[in-house]
Amino acid sequence: MSGAVSDLAYRPDDLIAEDIDAYLAGHAAKSMLRFITCGSVDDGKSTLIGRLLYDSRAIFADQLAALEADSARVGTQGSNIDFALLVDGLAAEREQGITIDVAYRFFSTEKRKFIVADTPGHEQYTRNMVTGASTADAAVILIDARKGILTQTRRHSYLAHLVGIRHIVLAVNKMDLVDHDQGVFAQIVADYAGFASTIGIDEFTAIPLSGLTGANVTGPSDAMDWYTGPSLLAHLEALPVDDARQASWPFRMSVQWVNRPDLDFRGFAGQIAAGTVSVGERVRVVPSGRITTIATILGPDGVRQTATAGESVTLTLADEVDCSRGDVLAAAGDPPQVADQFVATIVWMADQPLAPGRGYWLKLGTQTVNATVQPPRHVVDVNTQGHLAAPTLALNDIGVAEVYCDRPIVFEPYRDSTDLGGFILIDRATNATVAAGMIDQPLRRAGNVHWQSIDVTREAHAAQKGQSPRVLWFTGLSGSGKSTIANLVEKKLHALGRHSFLLDGDNIRHGLNRDLDFSEAGRIENIRRIGEVARLMADAGLIVLTAFISPFRAERDMVRGLLPPGEFVEIFIDTPLDVAERRDVKGLYAKARAGEIADFTGISSPYEAPDRPEIRVDTLRETPEAAAERIVEHVIGVWSHEL
Repeated sequence: MSGAVSDLAYRPDDLIAEDIDAYLAGHAAKSMLRFITCGSVDDGKSTLIGRLLYDSRAIFADQLAALEADSARVGTQGSNIDFALLVDGLAAEREQGITIDVAYRFFSTEKRKFIVADTPGHEQYTRNMVTGASTADAAVILIDARKGILTQTRRHSYLAHLVGIRHIVLAVNKMDLVDHDQGVFAQIVADYAGFASTIGIDEFTAIPLSGLTGANVTGPSDAMDWYTGPSLLAHLEALPVDDARQASWPFRMSVQWVNRPDLDFRGFAGQIAAGTVSVGERVRVVPSGRITTIATILGPDGVRQTATAGESVTLTLADEVDCSRGDVLAAAGDPPQVADQFVATIVWMADQPLAPGRGYWLKLGTQTVNATVQPPRHVVDVNTQGHLAAPTLALNDIGVAEVYCDRPIVFEPYRDSTDLGGFILIDRATNATVAAGMIDQPLRRAGNVHWQSIDVTREAHAAQKGQSPRVLWFTGLSGSGKSTIANLVEKKLHALGRHSFLLDGDNIRHGLNRDLDFSEAGRIENIRRIGEVARLMADAGLIVLTAFISPFRAERDMVRGLLPPGEFVEIFIDTPLDVAERRDVKGLYAKARAGEIADFTGISSPYEAPDRPEIRVDTLRETPEAAAERIVEHVIGVWSHEL
């Protein structure tokens, strides 16, 4: 095998052009199976994939030479080749002997093409495993025959089932290290069957094998003649894929791009997620509900009459309808659901825990909306399948929670559609993906609550008062002077005949927010409520002044996002901590220093200063009176420009 090369790269000298065309056509016609390998650390995932690549001749000669050199360098025992090195591409993985990132590899046999994802086994990198599982048709879950079922075995099995993988293969690896004992294999299979039934896995295929020796990987093993089932590769070659099943569902296509090269052409491009569509077929634009007809279908090969699931096409419509990126074209008589509130199962993948009530970007297909997650209904114990109470979600937690979006989204339950049921949450400040979610069902109240059109608009309210609405958001440490300056600003606005109202942090907590504590979650909810009240007051045409510590940028940005551009004015009262502490007229800093107040901003809880406030007040250089005058001049100047 030292000269093994890829079957794709192999070309005999007498292979003529017609043979090449026939070979490529046959190769293109092969079905594709995507699968992942998962399990605990050192279960042999990378070695198994390396063996599959090696035995299926998916290695070029120069790769093989490099593999042999690397194997000699790391001192491989029991074989002259360390197959794991074919997959463990990161330097850190080679040094530690573990898989960190998801490694994707392609290989092909005479019967099928494969894309395999080697996913991490260490609990710290469970988020990477979810990434690999999200597009897989099958999961090969490895178990070290010497160790049996471990926590990561349960976790990865639960996640594989959760993301909708239909084909589970239990690969009991390293059978050579237990003398190929049939009893060991039978006990592991029985233990796994008992666990699998508790999480809804009704069927799985168990195969005893050895990635190191190749036993039952691509062919049968004389050492395990008691096993009469297929080898791992033979089983993977025979697994059905879901293309036909998806093609039989109602038509669905998320609009990814509106193609408008000129005034005469307007096409809607995307990949068909489910079903089949034909020219002349009636479709519905969701969420608007407008019904129209397919005029033309354009594929990579030109105009066609039909297209089916998995194909990327551009559709033109018979009518001029409002349709843009994020909308979904669907079967007219069987459209997907629309809601702005739903229950979802969430896998938390960030080191920083979930902040209930904080705004995250929710991305589902081509839709992106602002969303908040409520405190979990429960967190799942992957070992016992018990439901545990928890105030938030930490790294690798799997929980069920309610999700609220700022506008309705088009969706289907994840069990019916992974394309329209699966979403990710993105941190608005860092753009990091923090969670993966699967929609279970819409909240009933979401379908019972509708937006009521009102004849007197916010513009009419503002015109009646002769002013432009504004939200003047004063933020800074406790004792910085927010309330003092905000009060002076409102007095000046009142003297100028402006209609305003001041919302002060302490006053609000006597009524509207009296039920909230000062934890991070309580502070987030405090600002969310104030933001909604401020928005309603701005809708009434008022100038709203708010004086709150509001320590987190994410919540201030959330309130900014509630208002039209230019209406939110962030005013940073910039006072050093030691100065604010010396002004401690309420005695709060002293209590916080003494440990009598928990989660106190500046002492035991952080304050995130604004990056680019509209107005910054340096209280060491400017008196409250001068600052108030400058703020009023700034705001009045903006109004004058608008008028």
